[in-house]
Amino acid sequence: MKLTVSLQVTVDGVAQANGGNSEELDPGFSRGGWAIGVGDAEAADYILETWRRPDAFLLGRKTFDLFETYWGARSDDGGFGEAISSKPKYVVSDTVSDPAWEQTTVLSGDLVARIRELKAEGDGELLLVGSVALARWLLENELVDELNLVQFPVIVGQGEAFLPRTGRDFALKLEDSRVFPSGIVALTYRVGGRPQYA
Repeated sequence: MKLTVSLQVTVDGVAQANGGNSEELDPGFSRGGWAIGVGDAEAADYILETWRRPDAFLLGRKTFDLFETYWGARSDDGGFGEAISSKPKYVVSDTVSDPAWEQTTVLSGDLVARIRELKAEGDGELLLVGSVALARWLLENELVDELNLVQFPVIVGQGEAFLPRTGRDFALKLEDSRVFPSGIVALTYRVGGRPQYA
């Protein structure tokens, strides 16, 4: 299975709290909801189609808790809740043991081996949405096949960025790009190899 990381980010790379502020998840961060403020029906449809496409979802524990509470209760909404509730979900956690959300499997222990096993199960796509820390960890461990970054035309000036200031380097190949009326840009990159330097 292809592993795709799909994140909404700002121009300054922040991927935190795109849908709103949550003091529980993002203590001290008051600039959440930056994606909501842009408003673009075409971009929203694009993101929804991205959620409808995969064979399964991969989530970190914090994102799982948030999504289970919000999207899990909306499994018949014809949109995001239906897209994620109708598919298998894998949550990376050492604390979740008996998830109530249907079609959920907990991954723990040797995560690199577990995720490689999932990827080896055949064709299709395993999609990570949200889960910024897990996305970084997957990239650093060379488990990501594709990056789908939906960049919003806003600079928030603080918050958790997707990519750290230091880390491994990766060559990216642009597979697809779209520009939406609001200035939101969707970029899909194939991940592979190392960049060439002068």
